[in-house]
Order: sequence, then C-alpha cells, then structure tokens
Amino acid sequence: MPTIRTTRGEFIVRSLDEVEVCPVCGSTRLVRSPERGEITCMDCGAVIRARMVDQGPEWRAFTSEEREKRSRVGAPIYPHLAVPSAISATIDWRGKDASGKRLTPKQRMEAIRLRRWHRVSVSTAIERNLFQAIDEIDRLASQLGLPQTVKDEALLIYRKAVEKGLVKGRSINSVVAAALYAACRKLKIPITLDEFAKYSGSDPQRRKEIARCYRLLVKEANIKVSVADPVDFVERIMNILRLPPEIQAKALEIIHKAKELGLTAGKDPAGFAAAAVYIAALMHGERRTQKEVARAAQVTEVTIRNRYKELVKALKISGLP
Repeated sequence: MPTIRTTRGEFIVRSLDEVEVCPVCGSTRLVRSPERGEITCMDCGAVIRARMVDQGPEWRAFTSEEREKRSRVGAPIYPHLAVPSAISATIDWRGKDASGKRLTPKQRMEAIRLRRWHRVSVSTAIERNLFQAIDEIDRLASQLGLPQTVKDEALLIYRKAVEKGLVKGRSINSVVAAALYAACRKLKIPITLDEFAKYSGSDPQRRKEIARCYRLLVKEANIKVSVADPVDFVERIMNILRLPPEIQAKALEIIHKAKELGLTAGKDPAGFAAAAVYIAALMHGERRTQKEVARAAQVTEVTIRNRYKELVKALKISGLP
C-alpha cells in the first residue's frame, strides 16, 4: 500500500483496494493512522475504516543490511547454512576460549586435532566435498571481488553438480571456477573466463578445463544462463579507464547499432565492448591507447584492433585518427 509519512506521523493513502474515495464527500485525500488503526478523510473528517490491523513488521530499517539483520522470515541468507550436519555444526577455533583468553600451544593443537576429526567423522563424503568447495568459492570470489549473491548462486550450482555426480574424477578447483562463472553469467556480472583461469591455478591448461566443466554444468545440471552481452562489460571498462558518462552513452549506442547489423554474433563480448568504448572515447576527444583499453577489458590489443576496423567500416564512422 503506497503511503507518505506526514508531520503528524500519519500516512496519506494514495490508493486502497477497498477504499479509493471518501463515501461522504468523495475526496481522495485519505489518511491512514497506524497508531489508531483508522483511515480518515482529510476534508470532512469521516472515519472510513477503524480497528485496522497493521500487517507490517514492528521494526524499521533504512538500509538493506539492517533489513536483512532484522527480518525473521524467508530463506536462509547463506545457502551453505542449510547444509545438514557437519557444515551447519562445526568446531570453530580462533585461538581463544569462551572468556577471550588465548589458548596455550598445547590447547591450540588439541583444538586443531578435534576440528580435523570432527570433519572426518561427522560429515559424509558429499559434505566433505562441500567443505572444500566453500573454502575455494570464498577464496576465488574474494580475489575477483564478487558479491555475496554470486557466491550463494555458485554454491547452489556446485551442490547440484555434486548431487548429480558431476564432480567425480574432476578437479574441485575447476568445477568451483565453472560454477562461479555460471553464476556470473546467470546474474549478468561481466567476468571473463580468462580471469577465472588466472586466479584458479597456474596450470596453462586451466582455462580449457574450466570451460569443459562449465559446458558440463550447463548441459547435465540444467543450468540456464543468458547469452553474454557486450553491454554488460561497458560500465566496468568505463570505471577502470575513468571516462566521463557521455562516452558510455555513445559506446552503448555503437553496440546497439552493431547488434542491428548482426556484427556481435560470434564475437567476444568483452572485446566488442572494449572496441566500442575505444571508438566512443576517440569521438569525444578522450585519448586512450589500445593497450590501456585492452588491459581494462582483459583482452588482447589485436582483438580491439580487429573489432575497431569492423565497427568503423560497418557503421561508416569517419574523422577518427
């Protein structure tokens, strides 16, 4: 019910399902008082409804963080808290006892040993696998600066892969990276596969392995992801290069024209977005080298040069250096 708070702590009702106008004078200026549980008319003073029950919460929140902390309904904030036994009940060790005193070296070793035995004895094979996956998701997501929503979605995808037996015989790191990449694609967060391969390990074949696991997740786990769009990469490139907003608008215009001509089909979205930003920057007199743009988009300079030539020729852009 859309309302506006007045100086008296009441609410002016703009629209109600049951009451839209005052039945006495026909006025639409209605006031809802949560303290008295009444709806009254501001013009004639008639009480239209009385003894109303406030269906909202008894607390107020001004930020999303406060709302999450004070809300007492809904699904778990973190999906891994819903995992049974070992993951939802672990021995937490921080080097201090309940009173805050530091543990002795002997007590620390005992706590580590108990924690290790707890993981092995209480949890099942699937839960032990999820233990390692959660740690790897946190590590990889922190290095890439991914939000909590992506971590939660990646964990749900990984759990589905574990339940279907897709992790057997494969590296946990690669499957975790593939799950995070699928979560980013699903939530339209512009992170390339090369960046996941960079932080996932030092193996030069890591990218191929992650791509193979990603295709397996999409096919076997029935993960629905959206097609990568160059538009999603523009804002990130703009922020890294610190370009003014009008360049972003021009880059988006170039990409939309290229889509109408079918130029984006089969092209790397990050490289296409980088070329559009590069052209828009030149058109507005903001000189950025191809090396700088390529570094911001995590692509090669050759990719930008090729996309630049295609766009300039197809869109008939002139006057560029």
